[in-house]
Amino acid sequence: MKFTLADKRVVILADGTFPVHAEPLRHLREAEYIVCCDGAAGALVGAGLEPGIIIGDMDSVAPEFAERYNDRLVRDEDVERNDLTKAVEWCWRHGAASVVIVGATGKREDHTLGNISLLADYGKMLTVKMITDTAVIFPVYETCKISSFHGQRVSVFSLDSGVPVTSTGLKYPLRGLTLSNWWIATLNVSTGESFSLNFPTARLIIYLGHKDIKT
Repeated sequence: MKFTLADKRVVILADGTFPVHAEPLRHLREAEYIVCCDGAAGALVGAGLEPGIIIGDMDSVAPEFAERYNDRLVRDEDVERNDLTKAVEWCWRHGAASVVIVGATGKREDHTLGNISLLADYGKMLTVKMITDTAVIFPVYETCKISSFHGQRVSVFSLDSGVPVTSTGLKYPLRGLTLSNWWIATLNVSTGESFSLNFPTARLIIYLGHKDIKT
């Protein structure tokens, strides 16, 4: 029978800072299949969880984990793609309709920025969201209504320059605001159970703060 991730709750653990907030940890505990970027294997096992596979160029997997999980190693030495991208593409090829990414921020700011920007590429393959210790982050590509809660911290980033965005349901309305820099539509607040963004086709990244994160 062909292996498939269809209909499974799939979580990818990247090799950033291992999460401590309850929300990303909940997704790890409830995952039906965990895809581990190579160097993150030690942290995952240390948390009492098991990888379904360990994928990457294997440059940072401790020898004891490489030996213990030898039958679960997927070696990909392509230097043009990072390990997170390799993990997402592997999930997509094996039928996953959606993935949650955790552990993709921290340690190095260049990795963090790169991983967040890559969400816009991943979202073309499958439904994807990144859950950090402070927020849920995901891409949108067209006018949309987003579920929220009163007082939720909201930031909007555009990977395409000069995108005009109009909002409803935000404390500080965007009225055809051109997102010419990453800071321009940050630090907003939802005023209800949802908010809407109206914009021409573009790659936007949405940041929604967790309920217990107030700053």
